[in-house]
Amino acid sequence: MLPIVHTLQKNWPATQLNWVIGKTEYELVKDFKKINFIIFDKSNELKSYWHLYKQLKSMRFDALLHMQMSFRTSLISLLVTADIKLGFDKQRAKDYQWLFTNNKIPYQPRQHVIDSLFGFTETLGIKKHFYEWQLAVHNNELDHVLKKANLSLDYKKPYVVISPCSSMAYRNWDSQSYAAVADYIQENYHIPVVLSGGHSNIEKQTGQTIAQYSKHPLINLIASTNLTQLTGLLGNALCVISPDSGPAHIATAVNTPVIGLYACTNPDRARPYLSQDLVVNRYPDAILKKYNKTVEQIKWGTRVRDEWAMKLISVDDVFEKFNKLIQASTKINTKRVL
Repeated sequence: MLPIVHTLQKNWPATQLNWVIGKTEYELVKDFKKINFIIFDKSNELKSYWHLYKQLKSMRFDALLHMQMSFRTSLISLLVTADIKLGFDKQRAKDYQWLFTNNKIPYQPRQHVIDSLFGFTETLGIKKHFYEWQLAVHNNELDHVLKKANLSLDYKKPYVVISPCSSMAYRNWDSQSYAAVADYIQENYHIPVVLSGGHSNIEKQTGQTIAQYSKHPLINLIASTNLTQLTGLLGNALCVISPDSGPAHIATAVNTPVIGLYACTNPDRARPYLSQDLVVNRYPDAILKKYNKTVEQIKWGTRVRDEWAMKLISVDDVFEKFNKLIQASTKINTKRVL
């Protein structure tokens, strides 16, 4: 969403933007100015709908940009009084979103998610796109985490973050392969490796298993960071290695390259936007194995929800991308600290 927000602000600086956003997601963007955030707590939906109704009942808007395709968001849209309610075209709209809008963006086939969102600004007459995220990096928050965990990490020098888990378990690569990648980085480039992740049992177990397989010590920060602290960790990293996941896209938002591991989802639709050349793409192989078809022959957005798919990615695939990153990197000599 952030490139679309910046595009609106740069092209229409006098326009007041109001953003209905989840309570958790708000923590990532709360530093942004000139936006009126209206927070929705998903953990208590009934109360949140009532709270939204009270906030919005006296407000009228020129336009509602209905950019998230979920039934929850469509219910929220009913509380918004707007002359224009702009949503996705019927071909792409999910969860009957097209029933809740009175204007549609033009259909465009086979687009990356971000490019599809720019369809909203284009429909409003804005032709110039700004691919900017400008997510804040909070080093003081990272210092707090390291001190609490009694860990030493000089984030003014290069380090690599492995964020091994996605919210969808079928997208996860195996722990032994992650450990082999961590060993390769430390043995060949002498760069520390940090493990990052959330508080779920599968993430904690994955981190412990990677550490057990690894020949060299790792800095394990899984279950040790909140979203604000995570931006500090990712924002100062040389790169992030991750499957299709939230942290992969947060890394993009803080200008950190991502070696994306893709076999279950199409990276042309969902990869970290600025790291196309670093994607390990075994999605075509997975599609061919499962459907005996090419990517061009299947419906856009088709996923392979089988655990064998990620096993199509080899450690040599990741080694190759990391070597490519090192050859092109300026962070080795000039570390960016915000």
